[in-house]
Amino acid sequence: MADLLLRDATVIDGTGTDRYRADVTVTDGRIDEISRDGGSGRGGSAGTAGTGGTGSADGRLTGRRTIDADGLVLAPGFIDMHAHSDLRLLLEPDHPSRITQGVTLEVLGQDGLSYAPADDTTLAALRRQLAGWNGDPADEEFDWNWRTVAQYLDRLDTGTAVNTCYLVPHGSVRMLAMGWANRPPTGPELDRMKHLLDQSLTDGAVGMSTGLTYTPGMYADTAELVELCTVVAARGGFHAPHQRSYGAGALEGYAEMVEISRRSGCPLHLTHATMNFGVNEGRAGQFLALVDAALADGIDITLDSYPYLPGSTTLAALLPSWSTEGGPEATLARLADPAARERIRADVEERGSDGCHGVVTDWDTIQVSGVRNGSLSAVVGRKVSELAAEQGRTGTDVFFALLRADQLGTTILQHVGHEENVRAIMRHPVHTVGSDGLLVGARPHPRAWGTFPRYLAHYSRELGVLTLEQAIARMTGRPARRLGLDRRGLVRPGHHADLVLFDPDAVRDTATFDRPRQAAEGIQHVLVNGVAALTDGKPTGDLAGRALRRGADRKVRAAD
Repeated sequence: MADLLLRDATVIDGTGTDRYRADVTVTDGRIDEISRDGGSGRGGSAGTAGTGGTGSADGRLTGRRTIDADGLVLAPGFIDMHAHSDLRLLLEPDHPSRITQGVTLEVLGQDGLSYAPADDTTLAALRRQLAGWNGDPADEEFDWNWRTVAQYLDRLDTGTAVNTCYLVPHGSVRMLAMGWANRPPTGPELDRMKHLLDQSLTDGAVGMSTGLTYTPGMYADTAELVELCTVVAARGGFHAPHQRSYGAGALEGYAEMVEISRRSGCPLHLTHATMNFGVNEGRAGQFLALVDAALADGIDITLDSYPYLPGSTTLAALLPSWSTEGGPEATLARLADPAARERIRADVEERGSDGCHGVVTDWDTIQVSGVRNGSLSAVVGRKVSELAAEQGRTGTDVFFALLRADQLGTTILQHVGHEENVRAIMRHPVHTVGSDGLLVGARPHPRAWGTFPRYLAHYSRELGVLTLEQAIARMTGRPARRLGLDRRGLVRPGHHADLVLFDPDAVRDTATFDRPRQAAEGIQHVLVNGVAALTDGKPTGDLAGRALRRGADRKVRAAD
């Protein structure tokens, strides 16, 4: 008898094809049998035989435990292609923000910055740089007991609510090889980066991320990235860039990423693919035409996006690249120097800082979402322009004061998106879903808690931008293919039982910008590797997730 029977479910299997009604059984963490319309036949939507479960006297499947799924959609567990839970998963392994959305797998190591590989010096700097994304628990409160990617993945395997994949962060690798130098690498430095990258891929990472508006990744030129992506391609991975501009130079930035793939042979996944700021209103079609032309040339491209208009990052990200050379201490020293501050002011207010995507900063679009220094909590939720007006100062003066008082730890929302661009990009046939969600701060972006149900409710059920089958394919089967995962991402016999059951009429996001930490409604049950992570809408606390390593869980393995 099967461990679990899901009775009378409406199956949307992750391929994008039509839904069907079926009984589904789970045994030993895998989908066992699929019996359409309650019939007695084994096998699923692809006509594949089950693994030998038993039926009842009337020919229907049975299980030691049964969930009545009548009226519910059964789908593969959702895959978050762009997550920033690298540290929060270890601090809060029950991870309610994702489990309550139906997410069963997150891709970590994004935007070229994360905590492995590292040494003692770079880990200390990364902890400070990423405090706005993940916090920075003290050594007395948290054991920072890894340095390599293999060790970090082993730490994740000690127990998390969701499965994880990891991208090698280019900025972290560059720090190890050449610090924060704003120049091309020497031959030995480039060789060092290649070695670190290759070892990290061997350790199990699925590809490489780059953060080309963040220090020190922004200092890399195209040639450096081509060399590194060649290593990634040889290992069967993909490149996931936070490219150089989502503003004034957006199309040029995307074209550079395509050219890197063309020259290196490395598959490309464009993370949080957006066309933001006033200069890009209505220009999603130009971006998608670039993608289509590259696909026609045989370049392997996918992309992800989140279903909201505002973006989210750190306040320090708005600084020009020259001012962040040398790391956090050097940056703070420049902020204390009147001459350097004046140069920064001119870049930010007049020329358009490369940290702000080449666009002159509009302080009315910058809203504080979190602070590291608790004494600054009164500014959370306030726009920089509002604070400036109240204090009789310029927006840039407030910017400088916050950066110094909060030691670069402030996080922000940027209200710079365009609805027509968001909808056009999500319609594209290589689109997948990524939350880009940050979990720290008093008022983080609600996408951390609401991305997946928002696609299902607002953009599918309410607006009809996507059918439910299309939306689920973007969350499941398509990202699983990009990650190269074997027997995940579909409802199929023999596949790992990462599954979600939800009410298609009731599912919705409840997280808002004022109250961002609100669980979705309508998500009833979530299984991770066959273990209940959510039952009747409530997290169980079971930690069945594991780190999915490149090679161990892939359809195609690169030759060693």
